Amino acid sequence: MGIITLENIRVFAYHGCLKEETKIGSNYRVDLDVKANLLDSANSDELNDTVDYVLLNAIVKEEMLKPSKLLETVAKRILNRIFLEEPKVKKARVCVSKLNPPIGGDVEMVTIKMTKRRKK
Repeated sequence: MGIITLENIRVFAYHGCLKEETKIGSNYRVDLDVKANLLDSANSDELNDTVDYVLLNAIVKEEMLKPSKLLETVAKRILNRIFLEEPKVKKARVCVSKLNPPIGGDVEMVTIKMTKRRKK
């Protein structure tokens, strides 16, 4: 087994419970770890034998562009798409962060972390 990590995927999106958030948008950061068997690809040196991180990045960006009230909803959608589209992934963890959240204080970011495992 091995882990593929995509760090600090930056996206501008329109998530939030406040009307202002859905109108003006905000900056987000997404971090993703996926666990998969990387031995086959390490031996073959073929993209078809591994998890394509270009696909993972595209899934994150596409799901982030669908407005939601809660970051939890966005994180769940990302995980569900990964497991639907990439059968090699055994476990995934996504962290969705809203940068400079409007919560009445000096907070750099608020982050939702979710993990999903493939059922055997």
